[in-house]
Order: sequence, then C-alpha cells, then structure tokens
Amino acid sequence: MGYIELDVLDGAPRRIVIGIDLGTTNSLAALWEDDRPVILRQEGSSGIIPSVINFPAEGAPLVGKQARAQAVVDPQHTLFSVKRLLGRGLADLRGELKDLPYAISENANGVLEIEVRGQTYTPPELSALILRATCDEACAAFENAEIASAVITVPAYFDDAQRQATRDAARLAGIEVLRIVNEPTAASLAYGLDQKGEGTVAIYDLGGGTFDVSILSIEGGVFRVLATNGDTQLGGDDFDRVIVELIREDLAGELSAEDLADPAFLQAARLAAEKCKIALSSDPRHEVHLSLPDIGLNWRHRVTREEFEKRISPLVDRTMDCCRRALADAGIEPSELDEVVLVGGSTRVPLVRARTEEFFGRPPHTELNPDEVVALGAAAQAQVLMGGTRDILLMDVTPLSLGLETVGGAVSKLIERNSTVPCSVTEGFTTYVDGQSGIDFNIVQGEREMAADCRSLGRFKLTGLPPMPAGMARVAVCFHIDANGLLTVTAKEETSGVRTEIEVSPSHGLSEGDMEAMLQAGFDNASEDFDRRRVADLKAEIGTMLLAVKKNQTAADEKLDPESHKELADAAARASKACDGDDLDEIRSARDEFEQASLPLAAVLMDHVVKGAIQGKSLDEV
Repeated sequence: MGYIELDVLDGAPRRIVIGIDLGTTNSLAALWEDDRPVILRQEGSSGIIPSVINFPAEGAPLVGKQARAQAVVDPQHTLFSVKRLLGRGLADLRGELKDLPYAISENANGVLEIEVRGQTYTPPELSALILRATCDEACAAFENAEIASAVITVPAYFDDAQRQATRDAARLAGIEVLRIVNEPTAASLAYGLDQKGEGTVAIYDLGGGTFDVSILSIEGGVFRVLATNGDTQLGGDDFDRVIVELIREDLAGELSAEDLADPAFLQAARLAAEKCKIALSSDPRHEVHLSLPDIGLNWRHRVTREEFEKRISPLVDRTMDCCRRALADAGIEPSELDEVVLVGGSTRVPLVRARTEEFFGRPPHTELNPDEVVALGAAAQAQVLMGGTRDILLMDVTPLSLGLETVGGAVSKLIERNSTVPCSVTEGFTTYVDGQSGIDFNIVQGEREMAADCRSLGRFKLTGLPPMPAGMARVAVCFHIDANGLLTVTAKEETSGVRTEIEVSPSHGLSEGDMEAMLQAGFDNASEDFDRRRVADLKAEIGTMLLAVKKNQTAADEKLDPESHKELADAAARASKACDGDDLDEIRSARDEFEQASLPLAAVLMDHVVKGAIQGKSLDEV
C-alpha cells in the first residue's frame, strides 16, 4: 500500500503522517494512500469533525457532532468559530462580540480568554481540543495508527500572530507540525494542477470564517505564489449572520431586547440561519422555523434566494475587491489566467459561483468536494515532505509587510508583502543619542506607514552596546521567514559583536511560560482526565446494557431459571446505582458483574434466533 508509514514493528501501531484542515466550521484529516490522498473516515462517517466544543457540567469536553447537538440546549457552554479568535485581540473582534453567546475577555498579556464553567480557556487551547478530536478520528479510521506528525493548513492571509497561535494549538494537542501550508496552495495540490504542466491559476477560497485569493504560477512542478489577498474576518459565518439579522429584525416587535440577546435564542437563530443558507443553495426559497418554548416563541418566516443574495451581495463584493488587489499585485489580467478553482464550503452559494465566473471570465473548477479539498492537499504535501514521488516545490508568499518602528513612530519595512518565503532581509540601524547602551525594537506587520496603525507582533531589546556618539553604532537587523511563514528576528552590533535573537512571540499569543504551564497541566491531569473519560464510557456502556435487558424483559421472565433471573436483576440494580457516582473502580466492577449476569439471557436470545433460522428446514438446507 502507498500510505505514509513510519517505524512499524510487529504488533506496534502504525505511525502515519497526515494532513489536517483546521477549519472555522469543520475540521478533517487526510492521508496519502495508494498514490492518492484520501479523507480519513470511519465506516459510515464523513470524517468531518464540526469545530464545536461543549463543556458539560460533568466529564470531559465534547467535540464535534456531540458538541454541536448541545448548541441550543446549552448555548453558554458551547463554543464555535474558535478559529476566528486565533491570534486576535479584543479590539479585532469589536464588531462580532454582540453575536457570540459566550463572553470573551482579554488578560493582562493581551491574550483572549473565554470563561466556561468557572475556568478560562485561550483560543489555542480550544483549537487543540478540535485538533485532538480530528486526530482521534483519523486514528480510529486507520486502525492501529498513531500520528507521527502532520501538515496543518491555515488561510493564506493569516498573519504571523495567527500562524503562531495555530502552531501553539498543535503543540498543546501533542502534534508535531511538519509544515504549515496555506490553504489555497494545498487546494491546488489536491486538484493535481502541478500535473498539468505550466499555467497561472487563481484559487478562490471562501470558508466558514475566512476568505483568501491566491494567484499561482506553476511551471515544471514549481508552485510559485505570485500574490495573495484576503480577509480573515469574512466567510460563511457572515452569511449566516445576515440571516440572523433578518430574524432579529422580524422579531423586534415580538421579543424584548433581552430575549433577542439571550444565548439560547442566538444559538438557535445561528443554526437556523446556517440551515437556511445551505437550503437556498439548491432551493429558490426556504422556511425558517424557530421554536423556543422557554420564551414562548414559535416563529416561521419564508426567505427567498433573491432576498438572501441581495443581503449578502456586499460581502461577495468584498471578496471581488480582494481578487482585484491580488491580480494587480501579480501584474496580470483575469483573461491571462489558465484555471480558476473554488475552495471552501461557502463557494456552494450560487451567487458566489456566478460572481466568480463573471469576474474571472471562465467557469471555475468545482469537481472536488470543497469541504475536503484542502485536507486532501495537505496530505499531498505531507507525502512530498516525507520523500514521496511527486517532484514539486512550493514557493509561497508572506501576505503582509513586516518591519520595525523607527524614531518618531514611522515604519521601516524590511520584508514587503507578497515576498516569496522562505526569505531573509538584513538592514542597518544605529543609535539616536550619545552613549546609548541599548535599542528597543518594535516588530510590526501591516501596510500603513505609522507603527500605531500597524499590528505589533512583539518587542525585544538589544543591550550591552558600548557607549558611542549617536549614529556611530552599526546594528544589523535580520528578518527571516521560514517555509511555515513564521518570523525570527536577529540584531547584531557590528563593532562589538553584541547579538540577540528572538522567535517572534505575538502580542496576542501565548508566552513560552503560558505554553509550558498548559502542557504541564495536561501532563499532571492526564491520569485524572483519562479516568473521567473512562467513567463516562463505562456509564454509557451500562446504559446500553440496561436498555437491552429492559427490551428483552419478557424473555428474561419466561426463559431464565429463578437463580439467573435474580442475579441479572440484582446486577442491573447495582450497575444503575453505581452510575449515580463517579467511582471508576466501583462502576467498572458493577459493569463486569452485570456483563457476567447477562450471559444466560444472551444465550437464551441466541438460542431463540437459531431456532427461528432453522425451523422448517432439512439438515441439508442448514
């Protein structure tokens, strides 16, 4: 077989390298197998993990479909769209806070925190739960497997802070990151565009929470990103929000302001809006239904595709503006493109497909499932990095300019936006006053000319400079961006040799101390967390057994001898009582006893099945 497999010993788990699409709405994993990338899914499953987390009153957090099912009944403890919080500050989210049914704050270090049931969580911690659940699904799908490492995708327009936060999330999830790859570039790999020789390609990627457009040149297996543009706060969530606003407008005279801001109402409206959006991709109209008995609401409203498209038209226009800027940066016209590829679930919206075809002047590629194409591409890149047969090279770009704040608050840009990565740029600086023994550096990202208008990624200080007259010190500052798009900055005074280096820790990112504390907490609580999970699993198992016994109560009463009948009834009662507590040993012992006591009933039921199967048949027929 052609799967990526490492260090396989007899009886040992297979160690595989996978691609992960960590999405705003959904996440999933893929693996290179039999010369092609495939989505890792258990039998009967899509492999998709909804990027939703629920914190129940007891037990471990729920992630995925189970969490999503709790969105309306337990809205304040159900978190969604976590990806939009990665690497952001509170000021970045000012326009979205009113639509979130949970409270967000910012700690003294500028890191976002969400309080749930008396405990605070950062976006990387929450994303780590989603990544872990995605890996668990992958391991379950690929029997007896362990994740050796992974390629994780991010929007092309993710800045350094967001990329660092993604890497932090992977580290907290216990995943070794082989490479961070831009989603549009991964999508182009999945389409096998490198197999088509030469050409210029536009990748239009509209996901649940982010939008990217990338212009790529492909020649001789070399993928060179010419330009990228986008908006990390624009996606399908915003389409949903348009319908939520329609719902709130219609109910403004019926419900109080307090009811309209109620978490249960917001979650129910959001889910109804998402369902409506999906339905309108295939139907000309859809009836939105909201039923919330607690506030006496039973509301129906018909939304037409025409009405929906009119409301989202400004959002789609914003994506077209990004496309214009990307093409301008690449120095090409739409007519010069050879291919246009649509990526992301939100590209199923008919208006999006119509506008992209109109803008680019050609029907876009839509053959692959837009929800899966990024994960498939990540698996293809993992195969390449592990020495696979595809002879390709990815040359990506940095989406925003990087530089330093200078005296007076201006910005000296060292790396311009759309510079090919990996790259290094060195520039000379000097002191401003006589006898200056240190220089403070503020690393900024953005296109504005003043540092106050850009995003500060971090600060560091070069100390120990020998006293010199102003302007005499010669300090060489080097910016290096690696293949993952992550930044390292070094500064060296040439005459004295004094040097310092930092891997940029973003202003809205976790410090190394925070990371170590979180990892240590995970190690310290690993046994307790495992026990809590085991208790929950055993309780679920006992619940299933109790239902089975109840369902077959008549057979038990009629077919079991009195002693076996009493043992079964007593064991069932003890198991049910054990489930009222959380003692692992007691619950496990009760489960084992119940299982043993149910064997006579299982034998009776099997005997009945066999007799029914052979009744009326000759020996030869059997």
